[in-house]
Amino acid sequence: MQARIPKLLSIAGSDPSGGAGVQADLKTFSAFSCYGMAAVTALTAQNTRGVTAAFPVAPDIVAAQIEAVMSDIRPDAIKIGMVATPEIARAIAGALWEAPLNVVLDPVLVPTQGVSLASAGLETALSTTLLPLARLVTPNLHEASALTDTPLARTLDEMAAQGRLLTDAGARAVLVTGGDLAGEPLDVLADGAEIRVFHGRRVETRHTHGTGCALSSAIAAELAKGTGLIDAIAAAKVWLEGALAAAEALELGDGRGPPHHFFAMWS
Repeated sequence: MQARIPKLLSIAGSDPSGGAGVQADLKTFSAFSCYGMAAVTALTAQNTRGVTAAFPVAPDIVAAQIEAVMSDIRPDAIKIGMVATPEIARAIAGALWEAPLNVVLDPVLVPTQGVSLASAGLETALSTTLLPLARLVTPNLHEASALTDTPLARTLDEMAAQGRLLTDAGARAVLVTGGDLAGEPLDVLADGAEIRVFHGRRVETRHTHGTGCALSSAIAAELAKGTGLIDAIAAAKVWLEGALAAAEALELGDGRGPPHHFFAMWS
């Protein structure tokens, strides 16, 4: 008998170039042999060179998309990415009042290149509405700084301190990702009880567009399968390193291309 296929819902913005947002989330879910669904929060105009425009979806339409899925195809995990506005954050929280335990929040606030993906007040809205719903929050260094209103972390201890601030604010667990640090990339997990450091391998590539989306979606996929949080993070990091190492084979764009989500599946 065929094993039950894990189901995941991505709640995020759309990237027409396919490297980030719901497109990247769906690719990642498929790479982990999971069934992916999506509720779109915003339309963006972007490519490997950056984001040129962003158009939020009406909050009631976002909520309607989520409720349509939740009422029929119950997801085993939910990944929340670009939320765009405080109003959309509140709409998502209202639609997820019966959310599954496995919610991964990737607080998309500032793109590496281009226009902002967040309106004023979104940091506060995320902290008060979606942060408490999440099993894991995965901010990068810039997002952790914005959410905690503290300077950009430069050391392991500073990353851990920001993680603790977010767990004190209501998050169950926070993975501060340190891919932007010089040297060995370090991610720091704070769960309110202890601090755990995940070591990684630096992959030299320009193809880093959407890595935050890919990592958080990979963790969500593993959680949907029933994997524990620590093992889910470790497995996601190993997969992402492979996707980054294989990214050159895609030859996409002349800017920051995406990782190769299907490197293990395509010949």
